Amino acid sequence: MPQLITTPTTIPVPGGKVIDEHVGRVTTGTDAVSVAHMKAPAGWSEPFQTPQFDEITLVLAGTVLLDHDGGQLRVEAGQSVITKAGERIRYSTGEDGAEYVAVCLPAFSPETVGREEDGE
Repeated sequence: MPQLITTPTTIPVPGGKVIDEHVGRVTTGTDAVSVAHMKAPAGWSEPFQTPQFDEITLVLAGTVLLDHDGGQLRVEAGQSVITKAGERIRYSTGEDGAEYVAVCLPAFSPETVGREEDGE
C-alpha cells in the first residue's frame, strides 16, 4: 500500500542548514535509501567527509560547491552531481546559498557519513 509522507522530519544541524528528511532512517525507518530536502544559507560549509554511501544531489536554487580530491565543482540550479561511496568530499554553498534534494544509497546515517573532526 502506498505510504504518504505528509510531513518530513526536520533534522537539526549547526550553521543554519535545514534538513527535511522525507524518506530515510529517521522518518520512515528505511535503510536502503534516504531522500532529504535541504536549505543552506550563503557561505555555509561542512567538514570534509568520506561517506559509505552514494549520493545524488539535485540543486533546485542557488549553488552547491563540492570540493573533492581533484578540485571543486560548482553545481548550479537545474544541475545535479553524483558522488560515490569512499570519495572524500566537502559540501558548501555559493553567495546566494542553496536549496537542493539529496538522495543517499544506502540511507544517510551519522555513523556512515565519515565526517572529519577538524573540518580539514
